[in-house]
Amino acid sequence: MTLAVPLAVDVRGLNKSFGDKHVVQDLSIQVETGKITGFLGPNGSGKTTTLRMLCGLLTPDSGEGEVLGLDFRRRAEAVKRQTGYMTQKFSLYDDLSIEENLNFVAQVYELDGRKRRVAEALERLGLANRRRQLAGSLSGGWKQRLALAACVLHAPKLLLLDEPTAGVDPKARREFWDEIHALSADGLTVMVSTHYMDEAERCHDIAYIAYGKLMARGTAAEVIAGSHLITLRAEGPGADRLARTLARTPGVITAAPFGAALHVSGVDRAALEAAVAPHRRAPLVWSEVEPTLEDVFIQMMGGAEDNFQ
Repeated sequence: MTLAVPLAVDVRGLNKSFGDKHVVQDLSIQVETGKITGFLGPNGSGKTTTLRMLCGLLTPDSGEGEVLGLDFRRRAEAVKRQTGYMTQKFSLYDDLSIEENLNFVAQVYELDGRKRRVAEALERLGLANRRRQLAGSLSGGWKQRLALAACVLHAPKLLLLDEPTAGVDPKARREFWDEIHALSADGLTVMVSTHYMDEAERCHDIAYIAYGKLMARGTAAEVIAGSHLITLRAEGPGADRLARTLARTPGVITAAPFGAALHVSGVDRAALEAAVAPHRRAPLVWSEVEPTLEDVFIQMMGGAEDNFQ
């Protein structure tokens, strides 16, 4: 018998509008304690708005539930103190050093043992040797480390990351994710919005939101299986150039180049086979492959209604 993992986030029926734009629509989501949940979807889909509602920075128009066991609407201040939130834009002080920024954050949270906490954060994120460097002179990857150090300085129970690796080189991204998994292993719950499919696959599970509505929820494998997509891959000279032609062919939901290859997807096998039949000739080589998350998300984006149109 396995014991149920307690929920760090359990919210239901979230709604938020700005003027006539219904940005988040009847959204319900549950996140288990200690899990890393990827939050995906096209720009303008309400991901940032949802994260800000969960940590008390925005008040929902309606909805109920608990974050860290607290009523997230009535106990917003208490939720804030137990949550770390890393915004898309670097929000620390450029004219302060790394160490000075962390000392400032420690004072804002009125932390005890500030000197020890700052020293531990500097060591954990590999910032100790740069402690006196001005934040404004750091590269994107080092700014990212500093922002993460500031977010976890007060030992939060929930960490919300809003596209944290945008514009960061692959090595820095890899190191960042290694640290996120280490924090998760220590019991920290993480929700991270991202557009990178390889990052989504590093999450324990994912939630896909399109224009305010939750479209899919589960592990990457579960989301792919739930899409019922069939994907055919074409390889050979000029395969990728067939994308436009096949995208307009009945039976094809998506036709997307992957380098020099082409993924063609649909849910009706007979119609999909009929669509690619005229192109099954040398030098192209066709095979059936497992759909990728990118295939699935392109399909979902195509079927979602843009509430800003």
